[in-house]
Amino acid sequence: PGVMLKLGMTNPPYMLAHIDAVAEVLKRPNVFEFIHVPVQSGSNHVLQAMVREYTIEDFSRLADGLRALVPDLLLATDIICGFPAESEQDHEESLAMVRKYKFPVLNISQFYPRPGTAAAKMKRLPGHVAKQRSTEVTQAFDSYETNSHLLGREERVWFSDTEVKHGQTVGHTKGYVKVVVPREDSLLGKSKIVKVKATSKWHLEGEVIRD
Repeated sequence: PGVMLKLGMTNPPYMLAHIDAVAEVLKRPNVFEFIHVPVQSGSNHVLQAMVREYTIEDFSRLADGLRALVPDLLLATDIICGFPAESEQDHEESLAMVRKYKFPVLNISQFYPRPGTAAAKMKRLPGHVAKQRSTEVTQAFDSYETNSHLLGREERVWFSDTEVKHGQTVGHTKGYVKVVVPREDSLLGKSKIVKVKATSKWHLEGEVIRD
């Protein structure tokens, strides 16, 4: 009892046929409402060049479907900037997707050719272009709020870690938002109701108010 499960990383093709079933799993009381679906690009042209088996429309159906069924879902994704086939228009489509979905967790990387892949044989974009596009995606990510709607809410938090440097005990909400409270080692391995006192891009600060 009290043990929480978290789904791992998955790809859109495997999920699309099972949106309702995945949502049912996420809504179970012992499963965090978190899912990591790496989209890689907001452009179908780039996804095709990457030999991905899905389109942006597929990803959108998956993201919209899951968010409709699991409103507090934390949807994490990945973006690769500067893929050899990526045009300025492709890059703009990735920026638009980031702004549309306001991903709370976004892993941004610059393209790096892996030996033995088709992409490794493609002509690479100039390094400064990939770097600039990565900066612009980061700026898009930094431009929106992710946790402010939780301010003042009372949330059940499952505590699992200690940040010694900051004197804090760390946990996560059902929607897998990181929460920190003043360090209290007896909280580890337990869940408590926490009043959210402050929010930031990366975490919530709170106070334990009851069991």
